[in-house]
Amino acid sequence: EDTMDKATILICYDGTADSDRAIDAAAELFGRRHSVVVDIGPVITPAESVIALTSAPVGAFEDLNLDSAREGARAGAERARRAGFDAEPRAEVAAPTWEGIVEVADEIDAAVIVLGSRGLKGIREQLAVSVSHEVAEHAGRPVLIVPPPNERVS
Repeated sequence: EDTMDKATILICYDGTADSDRAIDAAAELFGRRHSVVVDIGPVITPAESVIALTSAPVGAFEDLNLDSAREGARAGAERARRAGFDAEPRAEVAAPTWEGIVEVADEIDAAVIVLGSRGLKGIREQLAVSVSHEVAEHAGRPVLIVPPPNERVS
């Protein structure tokens, strides 16, 4: 059996239609194989940072965000199993998100990282941090970025 057929793929999942589409595209391209479905939660959200300034310890939010990422990873792994993968969930918290993805990919020696893209363009792309672009730039391994559906009218 070919080595690539045995290699684990890393699928990034955040519960959006973009990440669902990434799972479907990966299933079409890579077929049945082992995958790790990761949800990277924030260490602290912007809303939590405001609360933390007044009373709550930051560590409390990290635990809540990790629990939320675990739920997302389980949902993503279930979706990946329905698509034909032998999928296991994985949850982490990291800032920035792309670093967490690259670290997990390195740890599991992923053959490829699969993630969806929001398809931002122009100034919105310039102002927003593109996780997919940062992963592609820093991963040092193949990255499949699945774009949003083409909305051109025929």
